Amino acid sequence: MILVTGGAGFIGANFVLDWLESSDESVLNIDKLTYAGNLGTLKALEHDARLVFERADICDRAAIDTLLAKHQPRAILHFAAESHVDRSIHGPADFVQTNVVGTFTLLEAARMHWIKLPEEQKQAFRFLHVSTDEVFGSLSSTDPQFAETTPYAPNSPYAATKAASDHLVRAYHHTYGLPVLTTNCSNNYGPYQFPEKLIPLMIANALAGEPLPVYGDGQNVRDWLYVGDHCSAIREVLARGDVGETYNVGGWNEKKNLDVVRTVCDLLDELRPKSSGSYRDQITYVKDRPGHDRRYAIDARKLERALGWTPAETFETGIAKTVQWYLDNQQWVDGVASGEYRKWVETNYAQRA
Repeated sequence: MILVTGGAGFIGANFVLDWLESSDESVLNIDKLTYAGNLGTLKALEHDARLVFERADICDRAAIDTLLAKHQPRAILHFAAESHVDRSIHGPADFVQTNVVGTFTLLEAARMHWIKLPEEQKQAFRFLHVSTDEVFGSLSSTDPQFAETTPYAPNSPYAATKAASDHLVRAYHHTYGLPVLTTNCSNNYGPYQFPEKLIPLMIANALAGEPLPVYGDGQNVRDWLYVGDHCSAIREVLARGDVGETYNVGGWNEKKNLDVVRTVCDLLDELRPKSSGSYRDQITYVKDRPGHDRRYAIDARKLERALGWTPAETFETGIAKTVQWYLDNQQWVDGVASGEYRKWVETNYAQRA
């Protein structure tokens, strides 16, 4: 069995679905079920005996100790995190608690579990920490892409807490010998993403006839990684990655935010045309968020050299799949767009016009 934290969130749930589609090894899924955790994403597995779900907080050491002792996982894959930059600006305390204290608590529990394992199981055990490219800060248009050796320079409370968690994971390897692996990924997109993030927000607003808010001049650049490709990379790192190493995971798809929004609009014009005009007519420029990093870009060549991994999707194929998925799964979107979500959208965007 493997243990997945945050397995009801966007990337974690996609990983659970992907894992059980290609493996018979069971998954213990631990999730606190905050606003972004949705068991509906895993509905297809609700009668699958290979999936064990436990509602628990990674900050609850007693609960984690109990689950480790009961299930004896051979690996821990740590996805659980507060991950939205805008939310971290409005309320950083939750990010410190989950991303820093939670990771520390999980590492301590994992270390105690690992120490007690028989030698063969101890050698095989892995703690894989899923992180972000935002820990590296911001690039200019001419800077080289982020490499695994790029110095950390986080610029948002979210990025700072993820950087802290990365440092804790590294320290637990170098101090205690805990067999860790770390991945730093670029912007994920794809099915089941909570509609506070750029792509699903644009799809939802477009279909609702609402403005499509673009921060600043829309020229901020991100590298876009299809979530299915991210899942395949994590599987490879877990299976064959070198203990103590960090691997960057990127899609080789640098795109300006405005171009991403326009692409979504063009796909919707084709797949769900309006009675008149284009969805592009709904694009609205709004006040930029504080400290908005200008460019992120991932150099994923180490992962390709070491493990032979490359993304299967281009941005063009991935975004087409994503838009079609949201059109085909409006019921899922309606189910997560709760009153709390609408309150958040109002809080974040009301003053940006």
